[in-house]
Amino acid sequence: MKVALVEFARVGPLTPFSIPEIEISVNDKVVAGSERGLAIGTVRKIVDSNDTDLNPILRKATEEDFSVERENRKIADSASRKFKKEVEKLGLEMKLVKTEYTLDRSKIVFYFTAEKRVDFRLLVRILASTFKTRIEMRQIGVRDRAKMIGGIGLCGQEQCCCRFLRQFSATSVRMAKSQNLNLNVHKISGACGRLMCCLAFENDFYEDFLKCTPGIGEKVKAGDMEGEIVAVNPFKRTVIIRSEGKDYEVEAHLIRSGDE
Repeated sequence: MKVALVEFARVGPLTPFSIPEIEISVNDKVVAGSERGLAIGTVRKIVDSNDTDLNPILRKATEEDFSVERENRKIADSASRKFKKEVEKLGLEMKLVKTEYTLDRSKIVFYFTAEKRVDFRLLVRILASTFKTRIEMRQIGVRDRAKMIGGIGLCGQEQCCCRFLRQFSATSVRMAKSQNLNLNVHKISGACGRLMCCLAFENDFYEDFLKCTPGIGEKVKAGDMEGEIVAVNPFKRTVIIRSEGKDYEVEAHLIRSGDE
């Protein structure tokens, strides 16, 4: 059967839904029940699936739905102000990132960051009595915060997580080392303060090259020349050999170990 993959947040996870007896196309705005509650989402893909245990799309979004969504944003702004005011009164160490109201107004979701566990039970009671609806508190990490807020990366382009990256990649300093990058933490960290996601994009390319090439500092031979590798260029598939005080660029496949 045909299944629609729906996006509820910009570059967010794609949630599968069964398609009811209505015509649905890619990029259509639809109303469906997300994990956060009833919301308007965008159909990003339509695929075949054997999974019959899926929630259905309820309907195509109407002008009335869009009107309610706009009104909900205004209520969410009011809820954000109330949240910040009460957090300050209660002395809670938490920072609000985003506030969302479900389409049917059955729940307000507050996304926040905190360095440690926070007892927000009194805060929830105050907010629930003010807005007369269910309150959900959702603590998120700094990467999710950067994705929600958005921004420009060191490359000068919009952050990858806001532009196309639906899932965060695992990154490590080892990746930066294999790519011969400056290991200054400020140079290899994104707006979230964590290592840049893009370190993982080309890592396999670098590691495949380095697996079959001696590393920097190793003694090698190339023809009749002997020297030490001082730099590598995976893109050109060459290495720089320093021999008798001069540097020579040599194709990687032409070098051999200095022990041979």
